[in-house]
Amino acid sequence: MTEETMTEETMTEETWTTISRLVRWLDEKDNAATTEQVRLLRLFKLQEEVGEVAQATMGAVAANPRKGASHTWEDVQHELCDVILTGMVALRTLTPDAGKVFQERLGVVAERSLS
Repeated sequence: MTEETMTEETMTEETWTTISRLVRWLDEKDNAATTEQVRLLRLFKLQEEVGEVAQATMGAVAANPRKGASHTWEDVQHELCDVILTGMVALRTLTPDAGKVFQERLGVVAERSLS
C-alpha cells in the first residue's frame, strides 16, 4: 500500500466519521420528527443545495440581468461541496454502512465507465 493510498483511506475514514458526527448532531436537532420525516427532509435538503449550485452558477456567469455577476466560481465550488456533504449525510441517514455503499457504487460506476 502506497503512502498516497494510505492517506486517501485515512481521509475517507475520517470523512465518514465526521459525517456520522454530523448526522448525530442533526438527529439531536430533529428529535421531534419521525424517522421517516427525517429521511425525507434530508433528501429534500439535497434538492435545496442543488438549487443553490444553479443560483451560484447563474451568478458566476451573470445570467440574471437584474443581479449581474453576483457570485464567483469559488462560490460554485462551495455550493458543490455542500451538495456532496448533504448527499453523504442523506446516505448515512439511510444506512450505517454509508461508506461501504458509496465505495461499492463508485466501483460499479468506475468499472462501467472506465472499462
